[in-house]
Amino acid sequence: MNAVFESKNVSQTEQELQTDLQKGLSQQEAKSRLEKDGPNALVEKKGKTRLQMFLSQLNEPMIYILFAAAAISLLLKEVSDAIIVLIVVLLNAVIGMVQEGKAQEALEALKKLSSPTAMVRRDGVTKEIPASELVKGDVVVLEAGRQIPADLRLTQTTNLKVDESALTGESVPVEKDCNAVLPQDAPLGDRINMGYMTTSVTYGRGEGVVAATGMDTQIGRIAQMINESEEELTPLQKRLADLGKMLGVVAIALCVALFLIALVQGRNVAEMLITAISLAVAAVPEGLPAVVTIVLALGVQRLVKVNTIVRRLPSVETLGAVSVVCSDKTGTLTQNKMTVVRAYCDGAIFPADQMDSKAHRRLVEGMMLCNDASIENGQRLGDPTEIALLDMGTPLGLTRQGLEEKLPRIDEIAFDSTRKMMTTMHREGEGNISFTKGAPDQVLKHCDRILDRGTVREITPADKEKITSAMREMSMDALRVLALAFRDDAPQVCEERLTFVGLVGMIDPPRPEAKDAVEIFKGASVRTVMITGDHKDTAFAIARELGIAERENQCMTGEQLDTMTVDQLSRVVDDLRVFARVSPEHKVMIVKALRQKGYIVSMTGDGVNDAPSLKAADIGVAMGITGTDVAKSAADMVLTDDNFATIQKAIEEGRGIYANIKKSVLFLLSSNFGEIITMFVAILAGLAAPLKAIHILWVNLITDSLPGLALGVDKNDSKLTMRRPPRDPSESLFAEGGLAMTLFYGAVIGLLTLGAFLFVPVRMLLQEGSAITIGAIDKILGDSAILAESQTFAFTVLGISQLFHAIGMRNVEKSVFRNNLMENRFMILAVIIGFVLQIAVTEIPFLVRVFGTYSLHLNEWLILTAVSAVPMVLHELLVPVFRHASKKRSQKK
Repeated sequence: MNAVFESKNVSQTEQELQTDLQKGLSQQEAKSRLEKDGPNALVEKKGKTRLQMFLSQLNEPMIYILFAAAAISLLLKEVSDAIIVLIVVLLNAVIGMVQEGKAQEALEALKKLSSPTAMVRRDGVTKEIPASELVKGDVVVLEAGRQIPADLRLTQTTNLKVDESALTGESVPVEKDCNAVLPQDAPLGDRINMGYMTTSVTYGRGEGVVAATGMDTQIGRIAQMINESEEELTPLQKRLADLGKMLGVVAIALCVALFLIALVQGRNVAEMLITAISLAVAAVPEGLPAVVTIVLALGVQRLVKVNTIVRRLPSVETLGAVSVVCSDKTGTLTQNKMTVVRAYCDGAIFPADQMDSKAHRRLVEGMMLCNDASIENGQRLGDPTEIALLDMGTPLGLTRQGLEEKLPRIDEIAFDSTRKMMTTMHREGEGNISFTKGAPDQVLKHCDRILDRGTVREITPADKEKITSAMREMSMDALRVLALAFRDDAPQVCEERLTFVGLVGMIDPPRPEAKDAVEIFKGASVRTVMITGDHKDTAFAIARELGIAERENQCMTGEQLDTMTVDQLSRVVDDLRVFARVSPEHKVMIVKALRQKGYIVSMTGDGVNDAPSLKAADIGVAMGITGTDVAKSAADMVLTDDNFATIQKAIEEGRGIYANIKKSVLFLLSSNFGEIITMFVAILAGLAAPLKAIHILWVNLITDSLPGLALGVDKNDSKLTMRRPPRDPSESLFAEGGLAMTLFYGAVIGLLTLGAFLFVPVRMLLQEGSAITIGAIDKILGDSAILAESQTFAFTVLGISQLFHAIGMRNVEKSVFRNNLMENRFMILAVIIGFVLQIAVTEIPFLVRVFGTYSLHLNEWLILTAVSAVPMVLHELLVPVFRHASKKRSQKK
């Protein structure tokens, strides 16, 4: 054994490992190495406890402000205010914790993937031991059906094939060769003299010496990358955090300003402190965290209907900002099922679905009989390439079992990687017939005849040229090509003087729906990028068929990536669409380069090799059916139908959810701005506070929150949504006229509320014929009964005007009367409940005492409702203005 061992990228020679391949390690030596290096297991990353999940939900600037407001309310013995705030905060935290608590830890899944046992040779005896007890230098025996328990340097291989798709993305099992000598920097998928932990032996047998265990293995490195990855805030979380900080500054500034005003005006400081708390409460939309959390949770439920499970609640809105969808090829864009798609027979290439049971009988029967795979009772056993050959006969009503009843196998020459051929002999009537399948160039060397339209004749150079040309044409389309020949006049199995029959070309075909999804992404200015461990020509062929890439120079290989840094890659990544023959480290590098360029990246995958890049992406999307547990646990979302097209539906839903959250945020903030204007102007004028703290809390938490939630579940035009480019991740919630709209409607609501507050004293002054002055108004408001009536007027207008404003906020570019009201029945319900609750706080005696309100007469209700409808009237008048502004923004983009 003179080859190089692999461990942590450091070569170790056979002498250093001191392993006798016939005897293996001694039990004593194995025990010593186990104590030194530790068990062959993956280091587990400690997950969050439920308490930590709960506390993390409270780690938000806006929540801090609410806690501060609740604390000061308690100090001032305003217990009801404090309780209402704390209930909302706790509700928000519980919803977030429950959603996050559904996640399983990625490392737990990685541990489950580790092989529980291994066949090992120690002290000259082959025995089965727990895989965790393997050490470097152990001799491991491999056979079909076993999982490789550690990273091995292969020392013996007999027709050994290993399925490495979950680790490398290679779509077909890899033929291993223990005698291959490769450069130290050979790509992972090309290391045919190595076996890797968690991959499976599909064919043949072999032996290998353990070169790496536990975290030193390739799967261990992936575990380490997952371990080291940090959770990043989603764009919405960042925007809400910025908003929370801004509101905190506003609240503090208002309180300081109010304190200074109190000193200048000579007011009671304790009284002004209570008023300051009211202003701070007015500055913070208390219902916003709960509204956003509930809207996201409802979005999660809607995504379930489009076969998408969301593991992290904030990930829902991030979907709407996705500008690049990176996808693994095998099993994601393709079906992960080798399929015969073309054939060559009688001098012509034709689609496999045109195979005829009579004209092409010899080709189909030969491929199915010269075959070791089986399909029984839904169980598909064997090499995927050979299973594809069995599937080829299914439409023709043929099975291997049925054919072998007529043509029983009596002898064979097994496949080996040197000959690149396999031959089986069968009894046919009174004689024998042998079928040989394998690499076309090898099979053709042994053919001196050809089957031409049912007649056997000598093969000519022109025939060979035609066959070679057909083989080349199929290979250029990245098809895996196999040839078939037969001989029916030999007494025993042999591979000489064969009759050439034909060729078949197979590939892991694209998912039919994936092409449509890629096209829709293009219309939405979302780029699709293929990242795969497969060969460049195969990857490009699939990418071209799906419309992902058009030119070969849009492809880059892992070898090229090895010569680059993330910074260098980010400079050229705009022009790249396909990355082939890449390792897990390369996938992370690609995702980082795209994110460094400013893209919001979604990474899709199903294998262990995809897990680090799923964690590194803004949105990691795993396949639910074919995906490994590791990929699912590392992802933010799981597609339950393994359908690439589902990502398009999820992004469409994500865009709609963000649009709704933005509507809710702007709606809630306009209410708060209105409250600030009402309070600040009145106090600046030296008047009593128009609203009590409990009034503001009631509007923010109850009256506003229900319409806010209704806006959060509003139905958007999906076609229009997917014709727009993704939003800029750095875009403010106030972008595209949002700030102007918030300030405008806030000012309108504030002035209406202030007007309602002044209505009673002004009416009294007019009735008395007295001059309307600030002093006169203040004197009238000194009467507690009149103050209660005035505050009730202000409270009522503030609450009801928000309900009318919410109706208009559904679509500021469209008349309320052109909106389909029944599309959002929750809004109708929210408005009705809002009215009922607002009536309740002025008519139910208990609530009248709690809120310090005044019972209103019917005519007062009619007047206040008419005044409150002004925001909706203005909405109707401003629809053309907002529509024109929207068109101008679209033209600029």
